[in-house]
Amino acid sequence: MDWKTTIRTVPDYPQPGIQFRDITPLLQHAQHFNAMVDALAAHYVHMPLDKIVAVEARGFIIGAALASKLRLGLALARKPGKLPAAHLSEHYHLEYGDDQLQIHTDAISAGERILLVDDLVATGGTARAAVRLIQRLGGQVAHAACVIALPDLGGMQQLQQQGIQVFALCAFDGH
Repeated sequence: MDWKTTIRTVPDYPQPGIQFRDITPLLQHAQHFNAMVDALAAHYVHMPLDKIVAVEARGFIIGAALASKLRLGLALARKPGKLPAAHLSEHYHLEYGDDQLQIHTDAISAGERILLVDDLVATGGTARAAVRLIQRLGGQVAHAACVIALPDLGGMQQLQQQGIQVFALCAFDGH
């Protein structure tokens, strides 16, 4: 499938110069959505994994469907103020600002093999923050999955330098 045809590009969002890659058109069509989940699942079905950590918000959609398909547990990396129990926090930098991720302290057990899932890897700031949270809880991140990669922005390469294999369904040049 040509995944790029299922993704909308919104220019100058959330600020001028950014080309926002929107997966909602892909999600709106059952055939495309199921093909996405099947393609990701096919890549990971034989890998030894214990749990998926999905990043807010679009990563939740992909991560939940993939966790169900692979019969894995699911943990959530959330934006600040969304988790009701004890949690850890990590600050990170985005292409257009700073943010923070949080995860419950009981979301991952020491030694669990984690697949990190988000909709997009650009500069890698969000993914690296999630990796730090997972590692602080004793989890081992060997793989990261996304629908879209923006390799020109360096995030995939930074994750790979940490020994994390990154699988993307499609890649776009530039922002």
